[in-house]
Amino acid sequence: MTRPAPRVRRAYFDCRYGQLHLHNAIPAGGGFDELTTVICIHGAGQTGRVFVPLLQPLGYERSVYALDLPGAGESDAAPGVDAVEAAVHAVVDFVDAMRIRSFDLLAREQGCEAALRVLAQRGAAVRRVVLLGSTGAAKAGSAVTSLPLAEVNAPGFAAKLAGLLAVPT
Repeated sequence: MTRPAPRVRRAYFDCRYGQLHLHNAIPAGGGFDELTTVICIHGAGQTGRVFVPLLQPLGYERSVYALDLPGAGESDAAPGVDAVEAAVHAVVDFVDAMRIRSFDLLAREQGCEAALRVLAQRGAAVRRVVLLGSTGAAKAGSAVTSLPLAEVNAPGFAAKLAGLLAVPT
C-alpha cells in the first residue's frame, strides 16, 4: 500500500517584522504531527524555495516549514537588524505563534549560524540540528550534524536526511 503524498503549500505568518512567507509540507492525513516538526533556514541570497525538493520526502509523517527569512523572497524586511539576528527572531516568532513544542532545524550555509543561535536560545525544544555547508565549526554535541553542501544533490540525500532526523523507536 502506498502512502498518500504530503500536501505542499505556501503560507504567511506574522512575525515582529511583518509577514513571514513560507513553503510547507503537511502529512496527507492532516491533524497533529506524528513526528517532530522540521524548520528549514536558508542561506544568504536564497529563499525557502531552496528546500522545496525536500519538503515532500520529509513531510510524510511531520510538518516541514521552509521560511523565507526577513527580507528574502516574499517576507517583509527587518530594516536595521543584522540578518542572522532577524533570522533567529523570525524562527522564534514562528515557533511561538504555531505553539511548536519540539522541532528539528535544517539549515544551509549562512543559515547555519542562525540555527545554532536558535539551538542556544531554545535548548531542549530543539531535538536535532542538521547543518548543510556550514562555513564555521559546528558546536559539538549529539544534537548537531554537519554535512557538506555537495551531498544535497547526491542520489539518496532525502532518505539520508530523513534517517538523520528520524525519531528513535
